[in-house]
Amino acid sequence: MLVAVALVVRGLLEHRVRLAIRVLLSEHDAMSFSRLRQVLEETDGSLGTHLRKLENSGYLAVERSFRDRRPVTWYELTETGRSNLRRHVANLARLIDRAG
Repeated sequence: MLVAVALVVRGLLEHRVRLAIRVLLSEHDAMSFSRLRQVLEETDGSLGTHLRKLENSGYLAVERSFRDRRPVTWYELTETGRSNLRRHVANLARLIDRAG
């Protein structure tokens, strides 16, 4: 039980932007960098750093393309990212149940 609590606490320390990115992408097939930036109201540098961390962890797949001769970067949640998000939400629910 103590291990589960430790994992939840560690998960709670994840950055809110990375959690928000995963939640948004769990509800959409894919989102562009510019749309994520608009919804999350983050700077390019901040958002790019969080996306890179999620990509390096295997939670995001990235596709680069062009639209009207402009580069567009698309992000989608991988199956690993989806299962990690489900575990994270389940751990949060357990923690809330214990507190209630």
